[in-house]
Amino acid sequence: MNPTELFRASFRAIRAHTLRSFLTLLGVIIGVATIVAVVGVISGLNTYVKEKIIVLAPDVYVVQKFGIIRSRREFIDALKRPPITWQEYQRLSSGILKESSQVSAAAGNSMPVQSGDRHLDSIAVIGITSNFADLFNLEFEAGRFFSDNEDQGALNVAVIGANTREELFPHLDPVGRTILIRGLPFRVIGLMPKQGRSIGFNQDGRIYIPLQVYRKNFMASNESLELQIKARNGVEGLDASMDEVRALFRAMRHTSFRNPDPFGLLTQESLQELWKTISSAAFILLMLISSVSLGVGGIVIMNIMLVSVVERTQEIGVRMALGARKRDIRYQFLLEAALLSAAGGVIGVLVGSLGAFTVRALADFPAQITPGIVLVGILLSTLVGLAAGFLPAYRASNLVVIDAIRAE
Repeated sequence: MNPTELFRASFRAIRAHTLRSFLTLLGVIIGVATIVAVVGVISGLNTYVKEKIIVLAPDVYVVQKFGIIRSRREFIDALKRPPITWQEYQRLSSGILKESSQVSAAAGNSMPVQSGDRHLDSIAVIGITSNFADLFNLEFEAGRFFSDNEDQGALNVAVIGANTREELFPHLDPVGRTILIRGLPFRVIGLMPKQGRSIGFNQDGRIYIPLQVYRKNFMASNESLELQIKARNGVEGLDASMDEVRALFRAMRHTSFRNPDPFGLLTQESLQELWKTISSAAFILLMLISSVSLGVGGIVIMNIMLVSVVERTQEIGVRMALGARKRDIRYQFLLEAALLSAAGGVIGVLVGSLGAFTVRALADFPAQITPGIVLVGILLSTLVGLAAGFLPAYRASNLVVIDAIRAE
């Protein structure tokens, strides 16, 4: 039997029981749809986190009290660390660092903000030094960032994000207008462009004010600063800069060489590694759940194909009596199972893609369906069909011809 006749015979067998064939595929459809949707969302999240959430430049790192926390024990140890103080920042930014070109500091908290009769009960207000904008290459839709003189003079000026503008100044130019932060008036001098809002991060819902103003009016006595440091020689000089800062910090805090660092370090690479660990664990868990549905779908296909062998016993016997070889019978049943499952894979890819795009549209959740994801979904479903069709194909090809012809 040539391949064309093999495909025709397989299609005829599938079309003879259209409804049963479709119901057989439900498990495969659900499994593939889940896999495609999950992979699409996680892939989109990985890209989004890399481009939008992890905004550190490769040659910039952060020194903070906590750092990356991976366990309860690490969290308890980090709580015991002393806060990073203003005096320590002054020491690091005094020019003592030879491997670093810039040092900025920041601290922030959620506070109520008001403009006229419009109120925001809780919004992130961040006090930062004036070189923060240069360090992170901030862009502005209107206005500007505050200067070093405005920071050192503790002037009540503010730069707001796009969402803050929409809430407080809809249809108005906010530059030059006044907002109240915990009752204190601040003049808006800059507006950030819209950067996106997703997965719990709202980069547009922020207000930046001079750090000296924040320290004077809002900073608690035990609140820790966060330091952002740029390596002098780019990415190649990152390790040298971090080693220098680590040594100086440990010396300032009189830390014994036996004890761990009394602070945390964050780099772009470490944040990406942390996210990969989290997303990989979620991916594996969801894949295990999806594989259950695919396994059930494969078992259903195998059972239906076994029933088909019984129903078509006479047909198989006649074909073998007319010269069909065992491998022809085996290939036909394997092809039927593979075509059934592949059809379920195609439908599953469509359903999963639709689900991923629906999530992105309704929940502002990043998702991307690539040709690779589509190919993997269809290929995986086809392999499930081949595995499920092996036993029915083996039984069909090993029927005794005379017994098969006489079967009722």
